[in-house]
Amino acid sequence: MPESTDASSPDPILKVENLKVYFPILGGVFRHKVGEVKAVDDVSFEVQRGKTVGLVGESSSGKTTIGRAIIRLTEPTAGTISYDGKVVSKLSAAAFRPYRKKIQIIFQDPYNSLNPRLSIFEIIGEALEIHFPEMTPADRRARVAELLGKVGLKRDHLDRYPHEFSGGQRQRIGIARALAVNPEFLVCDEPVSALDVSVQAQIVNLLQDLQEELGLTYLFIAHDLAVVEHISDFVLVMNDGKIVEAASAEAIYENPQHDYTRKLLSAVPKM
Repeated sequence: MPESTDASSPDPILKVENLKVYFPILGGVFRHKVGEVKAVDDVSFEVQRGKTVGLVGESSSGKTTIGRAIIRLTEPTAGTISYDGKVVSKLSAAAFRPYRKKIQIIFQDPYNSLNPRLSIFEIIGEALEIHFPEMTPADRRARVAELLGKVGLKRDHLDRYPHEFSGGQRQRIGIARALAVNPEFLVCDEPVSALDVSVQAQIVNLLQDLQEELGLTYLFIAHDLAVVEHISDFVLVMNDGKIVEAASAEAIYENPQHDYTRKLLSAVPKM
């Protein structure tokens, strides 16, 4: 199983080594542990700076758990996650805070990931207020307007609320929120799976444009190999908590080696 997406680049921005994330199964009257779910079971891979690694698999394969572990929404059971040469998976919450500016996430569901009680300015500006407390309200407003422009929305959307937008527009707002703190690395957790096919293409194209403009690095999580093949430089195929195949996007699509990968490809609509 190849661990590196590019053997010529010895210093990956992200390195995952022997990652395990197990969840306890509780049973009995006293709810004691009777077993465990091995959501991620001894997974290793690397992501090179400026590249996109696609992480693909069916529901419950463990791919989203990996994404959540990288940004410390889920704590690993074992193994290490290193960012820019520093092991970050064992840092305290306070020590990890500077990395929250560098590593951001785009969530799957554009309908539930935005607080319906906050305006778009408040949703995006909240991150600026936390991480850049020296910014004035006017500076924050100007920065949020700039971010909306980057994702294809308008300045007059600032004071509107999430219910006034379509699913695709809400996902653009989610992307703008992730970009607010000038991150280097984005975990894209199935960012297009809840959208119509035509809108999916627009969001994928936007992410590619932003990557080129801002020099971003992506871990792109999805269950659709067609989408992953389009955006990724390298693809990891997950099944039952393990990586069963790892290769370039072209090799995965044209010459899959594992039966599970072939099964996923067989579900991709053919023109």
